[in-house]
Amino acid sequence: MGCCSSAEGKRDWKPLKDRSCTDIPWLLIFILFCVGMAFICGFAIATGGASRLVSGYDSYGNTCGRNNTHKKIEGVPLSGADMTTKKYVFFLDPCNFDLINRKIKSIALCVSKCPETKLETYRDLKNFAINNGSELCSYDIPPAKYDWSAERTTKCPKLPVPPSKAAPIFHRCIPVDISCYAEFAQAFITFVNDNTVLRRVVAGVMTSKEIIMGLCVLALVLSLIMMVVIRYISKLLVWILTVLVIIGSVGGTAILWWLYADHRFALSQNSTDVFGKDVAMDNEKALLVYAIGATIFTVVLLLVMFFMRKRVALTISLFHVAGKVFIHLPLLVVQPFWTFLSLMFFWVYWIAVLLFLGTSGSPVKNNSTGVVEYEMQGPLQYMVWYHLVGLIWISEFILAFQQMTIAGAVVTYYFTRDKSQIPALPVVSSMMRTTRYHLGTLAKGSFIITLVKIPRLILTYIHSQLKGKENACARCMLKACVCCLWCLERCLAFLNQNAYTATAINSTNFCTSAREALVILVENALRVAAINTVGDFVLFLGKVLIVSFTAFAGILALNYQRDYTVWVLPLLIACLFAFLVAHCFLSVFENVVDVLFLCFAVDVKYNDGSPGREFYMDKALMEFVENSKQMAKRTSEEGDGREMKPMVSFKKSHIFLYCL
Repeated sequence: MGCCSSAEGKRDWKPLKDRSCTDIPWLLIFILFCVGMAFICGFAIATGGASRLVSGYDSYGNTCGRNNTHKKIEGVPLSGADMTTKKYVFFLDPCNFDLINRKIKSIALCVSKCPETKLETYRDLKNFAINNGSELCSYDIPPAKYDWSAERTTKCPKLPVPPSKAAPIFHRCIPVDISCYAEFAQAFITFVNDNTVLRRVVAGVMTSKEIIMGLCVLALVLSLIMMVVIRYISKLLVWILTVLVIIGSVGGTAILWWLYADHRFALSQNSTDVFGKDVAMDNEKALLVYAIGATIFTVVLLLVMFFMRKRVALTISLFHVAGKVFIHLPLLVVQPFWTFLSLMFFWVYWIAVLLFLGTSGSPVKNNSTGVVEYEMQGPLQYMVWYHLVGLIWISEFILAFQQMTIAGAVVTYYFTRDKSQIPALPVVSSMMRTTRYHLGTLAKGSFIITLVKIPRLILTYIHSQLKGKENACARCMLKACVCCLWCLERCLAFLNQNAYTATAINSTNFCTSAREALVILVENALRVAAINTVGDFVLFLGKVLIVSFTAFAGILALNYQRDYTVWVLPLLIACLFAFLVAHCFLSVFENVVDVLFLCFAVDVKYNDGSPGREFYMDKALMEFVENSKQMAKRTSEEGDGREMKPMVSFKKSHIFLYCL
């Protein structure tokens, strides 16, 4: 894979030079772990788990549609049968669900055809078997005895037999008659009829489905427009976002209070039916909650912006450089989509293997029911836990690969003096360089996150299982442990991202990169922390702007259906989707900003602008450095006691901001 030697021992920062492989032992460990994941998949397929899942199997261990004569199970007379012509699984009582164990508590048989019409008597079963060659009773009862055998009540299906159709993939006879699920349907219908609020909310979503789809498209368009703004008019972006967010927050809050007053007045003047009055009252309550929440949010937002007003101007230079990065690296915008597709492919594979494992193992006869079940015994039962660790580790590895790819592309842009010498496809070049040299670093960094995430998930699961059973002290301790582990996970994720950037700059191992990146950030905290804080805040304002405009459009659209629609759920769905779309687009910009910060700090530490040690930074950042020096000089001369000192507390404060 192009690995030549380790970079251990390097301490001098030499951007884009002496590229070598990093963390080779961890790469070998990760490869061996992936081989273990492949072994689990192969084991599930080799032991018949895949075929039993897809084709199905009966209660005697026979795989439907297969010749099982060589798989005779000791103590089970009906096993080892040839089921080549019987390709479908039929349950004698398909409506007998075991909700706790998530399976059907019924004898399963392999049949050649599923019943297409309702069978009400045992004679109907007999005629169906004779005419179609599909025996719906147990294998040891011939069709001729269906209507008089003494065992027909236990070895034949429960009457009446509802019409069924075979599932297109899993070959199960699934009842199509809704009366089969009468108990569950009746319970659900009773709950919905009794819960009038739920009924109105569901009705509101169904009535507003076109509006919800339109708002989702609007959020996507606004996110694309925001990326265009970031790319082409970055100098005006900070001020545009600041003004628009203030106008949007204040205007949206005022409109919500006006709509609340309008609905309250209309409710007092209007005499409609009971259902329409209930809908109007629900809308009035929802508008009151929204108005109060918007008021609190607007006040907090205005206070924060007031205290940060002097630092907003400092982000203009940074956003200007970030806009240039996206001009030279347009493929950064689509990077999250590739990561999303990779995660979806891996998750589908993981779920498929998990289902294979559920039907793998050795056949075990249940003495109480006589049914054969497949269970993994001995060391093989730990395969599921190994598979779970693989889900977390490989998912984190894919996310780390995206971070390293973005970092490598931005580092190439920043430390290339002649921008015409940048590769034609810098993002693709960064992906290839990451694959060739730094997979071991990604494996180590993602494993560290996995070590923290697994205990947190275990504690969360224990807390959910013991909910309502543990005392208050135990509940408080569990929540505190989960919270601490979550904060530690976020801090480590922040450190990992900077370590990947340092590795992309100087090709050092993970631990060396993490240590030196943290030292660089602490040493340059005075100039970096302010930009980083304000930059993340401005990106947050961009997300708020997209969500606010989407919510504003949703309020105006839903206002025309006030008599029929409850606003709560449709508006929440649209706003949630708008935030997710905005986060997907702006998170890439946020990663670029973080990488630029570290590059800027390294550039300032090892270069001073003198001949032979020229800065790599863009002119906009260079002007910012000069302005900062002049500001520090003026402050020192004024003698106001506020000289610029190294921010030793940056390590704690900055990590705390990221944990938020």
